[in-house]
Amino acid sequence: MRTNVVRAKVQWGETDAAGIVFYPNYFHWFDNAAHAFFRALGLPLADLMKQGIFTPILSAGSDFKAPLKYDDDITITSAITEVRNKSFRIEHTVRCGDVITGAGWEWRGWVIKESGQLRAVAIPDDVRCTMMGTQRS
Repeated sequence: MRTNVVRAKVQWGETDAAGIVFYPNYFHWFDNAAHAFFRALGLPLADLMKQGIFTPILSAGSDFKAPLKYDDDITITSAITEVRNKSFRIEHTVRCGDVITGAGWEWRGWVIKESGQLRAVAIPDDVRCTMMGTQRS
């Protein structure tokens, strides 16, 4: 299973009136981490979009375990844990030091745009192998 790590610092605008990270920001971090992961795989999502391939989020969820505050240094570790025919799952773990502050997941589709319509298609074998870090046989 391939993983990717993104480092960030909690920004002032990501906190709420209580001074802790407002939960929707986790989903923003997850999305940024997914884009960074695909760049690291050599499959930048921006390049895929130019080819008419999109990876829309089909479902997502998260658990929040400990608060984060302004200026905390965080790491987001992402892993593609499952690849199906037309979709894949990315799991994310957010840490501040050794403390897991949140974990979440995204199911994304593999979609093409034809004649203005989106249609799910099979993930190519070479892309599937790249996602999972396996050799094509």
